[in-house]
Amino acid sequence: MYNNLLIFLVAIFLFSVTSAPASPLLPAWQGGAVFFLLLAGYGLLADRLFKRGGTTEAAGYFRAEKQLSVTGLCFFAATLYFCDVKYYLTHLSLGSSMPGLVNVAGLLFFVLYLSIMWRAGRENYQQIFGQKYSTTSFILSNLKANLPIVLPWIALSLLYDLVALLPFPGVHQLFSSEWGDLFLFMIFLFFVLLFFPPLVRRLWGCKKLPEGSLKNHLDEFCAKLEFKTDYYLWPLFEGRALTAGVIGVVPGLRYILITPALIEALTRDELDAVMAHEIGHVKKRHLLLYVFLIAGFSLLAGLVAEPSVYLMLSFDFLNRIIIEQELAPGNIVTIVGAVSLLLFMVVYFRYLFGYFIRNFERQADLYTLSAMGNSRAMVSAFEKIAVLSGNIRDEPNWHHFSIAERIDCLEQGEREPQRIEQHNKKVRLSLIAYLAMILIAVSLVRQIPTDRLEQQYQENYAEAILLQKARQEPDRALWQRMIGDLMLSRKMNKKALSAYEKAYAMNPANAEIMNNLAWLLLTSEDLSVRDPLNALTLARGAATLQPKGYILDTLATAYWANGLVDEAVRTEKMAMEADVSKRRFYQSQIMKLTSESYEDREKAEGAAGKET
Repeated sequence: MYNNLLIFLVAIFLFSVTSAPASPLLPAWQGGAVFFLLLAGYGLLADRLFKRGGTTEAAGYFRAEKQLSVTGLCFFAATLYFCDVKYYLTHLSLGSSMPGLVNVAGLLFFVLYLSIMWRAGRENYQQIFGQKYSTTSFILSNLKANLPIVLPWIALSLLYDLVALLPFPGVHQLFSSEWGDLFLFMIFLFFVLLFFPPLVRRLWGCKKLPEGSLKNHLDEFCAKLEFKTDYYLWPLFEGRALTAGVIGVVPGLRYILITPALIEALTRDELDAVMAHEIGHVKKRHLLLYVFLIAGFSLLAGLVAEPSVYLMLSFDFLNRIIIEQELAPGNIVTIVGAVSLLLFMVVYFRYLFGYFIRNFERQADLYTLSAMGNSRAMVSAFEKIAVLSGNIRDEPNWHHFSIAERIDCLEQGEREPQRIEQHNKKVRLSLIAYLAMILIAVSLVRQIPTDRLEQQYQENYAEAILLQKARQEPDRALWQRMIGDLMLSRKMNKKALSAYEKAYAMNPANAEIMNNLAWLLLTSEDLSVRDPLNALTLARGAATLQPKGYILDTLATAYWANGLVDEAVRTEKMAMEADVSKRRFYQSQIMKLTSESYEDREKAEGAAGKET
């Protein structure tokens, strides 16, 4: 179940980050042919894997199913890219008004690969569990088993669509407000708490535990722990799995599910211990905490998505890849964002979420000590489960400690009761630390200059483009001039000077190059770059070739920098006549030229630079 959760999350993620292109990569018939080839290839791989030795035993069967599920993700990703699934599915969105419907339809393509896997594994499953299924009924049974994993996502996606379709402007305004998403999530949470448990129970084909001595015994045991629930037989893997679980938070809509095999294998005391474990989950509010942890992922992912993309794209090597491989920047943004978010999701659920799951399970284990008075029944139940499940006593996984570790913890807790409170304290402190991490992340992300990172990416990309053009056409002054302009805007004055000088050497009669170089020599924040005399020569040449307003303004500044104030004022008035639309600007320039000297301004700028 936990592995399937991760697999479906990745599938949902892959479709979500795929953008619908303006036109398909391949013509429709070619895309369809590729799709059927991918389906056929996956089918052949599934058939071959289930024919290998060991897959007619439970462990080998589930190992093959896990491998094929991960491989199915790769085939699904190839389908999305080569067959442009999202391009064709956008027609289902009713004019982009129901994107959630498109997402749900897209997930069906991944389910199609899983269905091929289940078809290939049907005979092995029948041999292992001694149950006959038609291909259709076997696929449907697996769909029902996995539907609860994605059902909350489906419900939330369609809920957003339905809200958008409501003909009430006030409702749209409410949900588009700062707290709108939170309010909508609360509605969704209400759905999960009230309708999800009975729906899951029906999808899994659970039947109420019949009246009799066992039910009466369980009722009496739960009453001692001041707990009330309904018990259902859970036909997981034909009821032969050795497990139990609790679903539902609201009393009356909360159920404990027990597989028939577990009831047959355990004594009444051992079964009581298992019940105490499940009750421990409820008493410790683990089900609500799972919702809290999943909501925390959504919040953190939303916070870091945009800054992380631009942070990665601000690196020069990515821009070089974009240029050299002639890739579309928009595609790179999508890929980088997808990869970073995918890594974050896998790390979050595999390690952080897994950490809490393991420790919640340990907390529920330790609760059985206070419920039962000792560890004997729970330890005995664990030992039976380990042997009957194929000697898995020492096999840990990312969401549970190994049975051996759980037994050791119970025995230590019985010998040293203070360990129980120590572990409860560890869980509390971990949750506090997690909450603090979220609050700190929210605070820090708000401080990240996303706009500046985006600008830096754009500047780096522009620089990479210009450098490539300069290499391709080394004799063309335009590219060096544009590099100089970009460097000047980024206040990288020495790089700008080098580029302008190269451009000037290639085309010494270009007024724009002469003007820009002169302006840099007059106004550079790096005072070592300044050269007023050379700037005056360049500005005179530029004004002779093109007496435009902004070029005459540069010449006026050059006269002023060389102490020729009268010439500067006269030239500024010429600029005013050449460009009447900027009359006020040139008037302010005249005020500056007559109110202070260039040397005083230079000293002030030098002093300010030292302080900085």
